[in-house]
Amino acid sequence: MRQVDILKLDLSAGRAENVADLVADEVPLQISVNTSYSFVIWCSPMQFKELAVGYLLAEDVLRSVDEILDIVVDEAAFTCRITLASDVDVGERMKHSRVHWRVIPLIKASTSPYERRETIPKVTSPFKVKAQVIIDCINDMNHRAKGFQQTGGLHDSAIYRADGSLVAFSEDVGRHNTVDKVIGTAALAKVDLGECFMTITGRVPGDMIFKAAKVGIPLVASMAAVLSSGVASAKRANMGLVGFVRGKRMNIYSAAERVIF
Repeated sequence: MRQVDILKLDLSAGRAENVADLVADEVPLQISVNTSYSFVIWCSPMQFKELAVGYLLAEDVLRSVDEILDIVVDEAAFTCRITLASDVDVGERMKHSRVHWRVIPLIKASTSPYERRETIPKVTSPFKVKAQVIIDCINDMNHRAKGFQQTGGLHDSAIYRADGSLVAFSEDVGRHNTVDKVIGTAALAKVDLGECFMTITGRVPGDMIFKAAKVGIPLVASMAAVLSSGVASAKRANMGLVGFVRGKRMNIYSAAERVIF
């Protein structure tokens, strides 16, 4: 977070005053893989290692944290260098990864690619969770969201076990970054993600479902809306998808059997 000077207007009180305010900070993190491949993710200046590992796992460049030989983070220079084992064909994996997934050819723009994707991983875990636990965990995530409370400019994600115990939590200016960060945190801790679920504060599109499915997370719950691509992807992945978790209510869009009423 960064402190800035602002002019605060209150029209109802007819008042204008100069005050200090906090805003969310954003930096360009350069991630390098085996010194041959490099790309930049704009993110909040925290959890660089977790973000890099989670992103590579979710985008199919990394198959397991056991493939990592070394991670070097320079927080001042905003860089994270990851060295993978010599038997990993990074070039081939990068070729088939979704590292540049945001660039969609114009001819395909009329339909979300995640509504047509045939290769989304199928989640086989028999995981189920009580509806009340989902509500409690959403409330817990919001309670931990100190950065959002101070700036209003951050998204949050968390991973919990079925008993409601916290596995990972993150805040970031990008909602996709928060997902990568909690996946990376859990993977580095060798947590079985098939026994966990994810909570998020933002909207749920298909690409976010793909990230969760790629690492075997069986259910995603958000306090916000879900998009049609998210619903289509969740159904194909056999994932539970829950939206508008607010108060004592929620909407279940996919795999309702995963939620115990």
